[in-house]
Amino acid sequence: MLEDSPARIADPAASRTAGQVLVDSLRLHGVDRVFCVPGESYLAVLDALHDVQDSIQLIVTKHEGGAANMAEADGKMTGRPGICMVTRGPGATHASIGVHIAQQDSTPMILFVGQIARSQVGRDAFQEVDYQAMFGGLAKWVVEVTDAARMGEIVARAFHTAVSGRPGPVVVSLPEDMLVELTDKPAFACRALEPTPPSSDALARVAQALQGARQPLVVVGGSGWTAQASQQLQRFAAAWNLPVACSFRRQDVLDNRSANYVGHLGLGMNAALKEAVKNADVILAIGTRLGDVSTDSYSLLEVPEPRQQLIHIHPDANEIGRVYRPRMGLQADTASSIAALAALAAPARRAWDDWTARARQAHEAFSLPPARAAEASGADLGAVIAHASAQLPDDALVTNGAGNYSVWLHRFYQYRGARTELATTCGAMGYGVPAAVAAALRHPGREVLCVAGDGCFLMYPQELATAAEHGARLVVIVVNNGMYGTIRMHQEKHYPGRVSGTRLVGPDYVALASAMGAAHAERVDTTEAFPGALARARQAAGFALIEVLTDPRQITPALRLD
Repeated sequence: MLEDSPARIADPAASRTAGQVLVDSLRLHGVDRVFCVPGESYLAVLDALHDVQDSIQLIVTKHEGGAANMAEADGKMTGRPGICMVTRGPGATHASIGVHIAQQDSTPMILFVGQIARSQVGRDAFQEVDYQAMFGGLAKWVVEVTDAARMGEIVARAFHTAVSGRPGPVVVSLPEDMLVELTDKPAFACRALEPTPPSSDALARVAQALQGARQPLVVVGGSGWTAQASQQLQRFAAAWNLPVACSFRRQDVLDNRSANYVGHLGLGMNAALKEAVKNADVILAIGTRLGDVSTDSYSLLEVPEPRQQLIHIHPDANEIGRVYRPRMGLQADTASSIAALAALAAPARRAWDDWTARARQAHEAFSLPPARAAEASGADLGAVIAHASAQLPDDALVTNGAGNYSVWLHRFYQYRGARTELATTCGAMGYGVPAAVAAALRHPGREVLCVAGDGCFLMYPQELATAAEHGARLVVIVVNNGMYGTIRMHQEKHYPGRVSGTRLVGPDYVALASAMGAAHAERVDTTEAFPGALARARQAAGFALIEVLTDPRQITPALRLD
């Protein structure tokens, strides 16, 4: 939301359509980009957007799932609600994946859905859906605007809800007949809640608990991490020499090169890091929900009373104690909390310096790509990711979806800056390509890398056409092992030798990229060929794609299929 924007827009005495008021509200809240697939159910909004092309860019995607993923990624990058518009019925169901991602990832987002006319509700009309029933368990708030006069009020509340407390998605249903009605009630801007820092008494108790520790651990995650907050986290961790672990797919919260960064609480977790969590005597969790992936299926901390002294800081009181009952729970804003912690006086003596050093050493050893099996074929994905990490600048934006390939990415790529990792904590396949398009549009001067498995890539390959249409510069690495690797791994564990439903026969990825308008596309099948391919892709004037053939039997960095 724009802090300096006027509170209202348009002449209060003039009547405007509800669709125009909606667009007025978008402008007041600082929206500069909308992702959509058009539909006749919200033509009045599209018409109103025609009048503001100089201030709001309309990105028409090729699939509603792609539009929703792009909007969610945009919300991750900006901290403001990403905006998606789709039509009723099939449009909304396709876009539901973005709502689920935003809910699990705590990302501010608003999905506007065209709806049937109010007079037809309840008749099972063409493409009719009850959006309250459909999205009620996914979104923070679901509302249908039935009165044109309330459009400004409801949209302002939608923005407020999306960013307040634990951020998340809001769904606004727009009956098509309501959108063309006139109203003299103008749009107005909401104001976000002022951040709530921990009290001085609470901070003193946090400091006391840390000072009494012998094996403390800081766990960070969630949303709301700005560049400034990450820098303050670094100052706090360095002054106290505390080990810091990032929760699942939040590795960008702390520069991975920091001496205090000790690893990623995600899939394929370092065994040494698991032991560090188990053996910690004080855990300070900031912003994170402590979900199942970051706690290794809730096994690293006992439910509901952890053996470790848990201090949990989170902006939403409902998240504190949801699974784990902390010794101290603080409902407080993430950024202001870390600022307050960074201002604490560091202790003169620390009992945990060796503990921190050992945890860092274990992480550094784990981050080195292991030697390949002599019989391995194709390119070494560990070496590929390590090379990309070494070549890309610190502010490069890296995106990915879900699949075993991501274990290599999260283990061997070093994230160096806040909001440079765009990945889903809900494990949604297909996120990488649309997220990379959104990243390239939001930050056209920065490099964008998407890493996708062959199955993950095939969810939304059509959005490469969207990238070409808008001249977006990004590089896509398609890791091709000819299978749905994660499912195959579990299949081999439980039903060895009985391959069913996990083989994947894809297209010619280089030809597909070229057909979509790639500025450069090539295939590599050896480790040695990758550096040159990456250099050529990075020099491309538009989007580029590198298909990397890997050994299908190397199912994780450490495990091979028998």
